Amino acid sequence: MCGNETKYIKEAVKSGKISGNGYFTNKCQQYFETKYNFGKCLLTSSCTDALEMCALLANIEKDDEVIMPSYTFVSTALAFVRRGAKIIFVDSKKNNPNIDENEIEKNITPKTKVIVVVHYAGVACNMDKICEIAKLHNIMLIEDAAQAFDSYYKEKPLGSFGSLATFSFHETKNIISGEGGMLVINDPKLYSRAEIIWEKGTNRADFSRGFVKKYEWVDLGSSFLPSELISAFLYAQIEKADIIQKKRINIWEKYYKNLKRLEEKGFIKCAEIDKNCPTNGHIFYIICRNNDERTKLAKYLLDNNILAVSHYLGLHKSPYYKNQYQGQKLENCDKYEECLLRLPLYYELKTKEIDFICKTITEFYTKNLKV
Repeated sequence: MCGNETKYIKEAVKSGKISGNGYFTNKCQQYFETKYNFGKCLLTSSCTDALEMCALLANIEKDDEVIMPSYTFVSTALAFVRRGAKIIFVDSKKNNPNIDENEIEKNITPKTKVIVVVHYAGVACNMDKICEIAKLHNIMLIEDAAQAFDSYYKEKPLGSFGSLATFSFHETKNIISGEGGMLVINDPKLYSRAEIIWEKGTNRADFSRGFVKKYEWVDLGSSFLPSELISAFLYAQIEKADIIQKKRINIWEKYYKNLKRLEEKGFIKCAEIDKNCPTNGHIFYIICRNNDERTKLAKYLLDNNILAVSHYLGLHKSPYYKNQYQGQKLENCDKYEECLLRLPLYYELKTKEIDFICKTITEFYTKNLKV
């Protein structure tokens, strides 16, 4: 916690309304709509819930095809699989875990209904090319921006490109509420239905505004709203967002500066960042040369009380989906699965701790591989 979290939770309790869609929920939603010029924003209990809403709003039906990267969290696929979709997994880029935009178009068929992009580590995909493809083929574009709070592509905020976008405020993200997420609706034609789905398939929003005389069940939906306690915590984080972001980016840059020598020696690869896709300080990762080296490095770090972990397993090879996957080998996805190692990155991390982590990594290579 770094601000008024406890104070605002107490205020929510004292207000007598701790169910969803109250004062703090609206304050959070207004912040995102105003600061980032998003369309309509609806807080959800999780980013997974927001993705579930995307699948409903996209009218996904059995045997529709949805294109997405394999190197992502299960929620990206799960929301669409539950509606009966066939997932078409696409490889990552050679120099970046994001979806390879050059592999998307060849996977489009008459059954393709949605393209989902994931901005891994808060770093933008190539949105010029991807938006062009989606528009050319008249396919809905959805951004899984779970890790991309306050991230940009060519100075335009991520979450503003797709018809729909989702964010996460899980405790592992840049700004948090324990659990929690958000759906961004940039297509005005989807505003009304999104509210209905959000409110359990009812027209409660229009009823409360006096637009309809009866409060009725009118569509599919579920209980997607977070409580006011979650929203109150989140709003306190929002108030400190600029401070949090500055600190996280500073940590990221310290890692990069300290580990650059190892990269220049060819022992590791650091994330590639350019001016069009700046980091938001969400994840700092390195790419080891092979899985065995990553395993040994992670153990060496753990022996020195440093927890560094791998990340996703390719969804196309998962126990649940591998028998359904009929595509080609995804070599870059496999590389990140086997070689990517995430280093500690959180708001409270101190400079001396960053220096110690980098020193320990350098030690590993000095002792074992003669830097």
